Amino acid sequence: MEFYKKINENQPIQYLIGIGTITLVSLFSYLFIDIIGYYVVALILLFAVSILAMFFEIFPIVTVAVLSALIWNFFFIQPQYTFKISTPEDILLFLMYFMIAVMNAVFTTKIRKAEAATRKRQERGKTLELYNTLLNSLSHELKTPIAAIIGSVDTLKENSEKLSRQNKNELYTEIEIAGNRLNRQVKNLLNMSRLESHSIHLQLNWYDINELIYGVIQLNKSDSAKHQILFEPGDDLPLFQLDAALVEQILHNILHNALQYTPPRSIIEIKVSHTSEGCFIEVADNGKGFPQDKIDRVFDKFYRLPNTATGGTGLGLSIAQGFARAHNGSIELKNRPSGGAKFMIRIPAAMTDPKEYHNE
Repeated sequence: MEFYKKINENQPIQYLIGIGTITLVSLFSYLFIDIIGYYVVALILLFAVSILAMFFEIFPIVTVAVLSALIWNFFFIQPQYTFKISTPEDILLFLMYFMIAVMNAVFTTKIRKAEAATRKRQERGKTLELYNTLLNSLSHELKTPIAAIIGSVDTLKENSEKLSRQNKNELYTEIEIAGNRLNRQVKNLLNMSRLESHSIHLQLNWYDINELIYGVIQLNKSDSAKHQILFEPGDDLPLFQLDAALVEQILHNILHNALQYTPPRSIIEIKVSHTSEGCFIEVADNGKGFPQDKIDRVFDKFYRLPNTATGGTGLGLSIAQGFARAHNGSIELKNRPSGGAKFMIRIPAAMTDPKEYHNE
């Protein structure tokens, strides 16, 4: 892709490649002229010009088209090795070839430019739509916790002496919850920026996946008061070589999504196992699941299911999928037959031998 981009932005290289291609095609045709005849050579040269026109700018390709016509005339049309043409039929044929080659070059490049302009308009429209979605989400996601923090601080400042210790603790808790909510949204935006700029470099080290999962559960403890999280650590699991920060963020985003969108008293179950390729984690709940026709869109940026009561920017699952792919892994979502949803996380990773791990 980078090589094509470099060629597309460098006209001198296009001239060299175009002239070289036509020269090679002409040489190959010249070796078999007695078999194929000069009419077929014309078709071969036209085909070569058409292929080049799909990639090159208009001036290099017109130059190549004119050059192909001159080469065809000089080396293939009788009398050979001269620009004279002996018969009216060959003169007409040469003029037709020349016009078709040049028109083909011009029209193909113009079509490419029109297609590129159309793609840019579509991308611009899609970008504007995404930014509008983001701004609409952030207007709620940032305004609500900021208002809660300002309101709580004002109450503490103006009524500090009148408030009981319990009231103060409740206000401090509101400030903490709102602060965590702001921090989560800022982290999501920064992580999405890293994914978009392809600036993620894995920091691989050996980790106990059980400890990572326990840490994520503890991180979501305040949000899980009305839910039940079930996790039984696997005693026979090896150590995995992975980027702990990214894997923690994957698990956190999926677990937070389950806590946010399942009814109170829902059960969220986390299972972990390993295959010959690496780590395999399941996060399942017994909530309402996802609409079947929307499952394919769940990992899209800024996408949120219609009629969701709680807020969110729609970045959490997209980031989780991006971090999994950074490990050459993936996340798959399915609805459970018994009700609820199941996220299946596959993280390819090097592993230690469990026996050696236990011996240590």
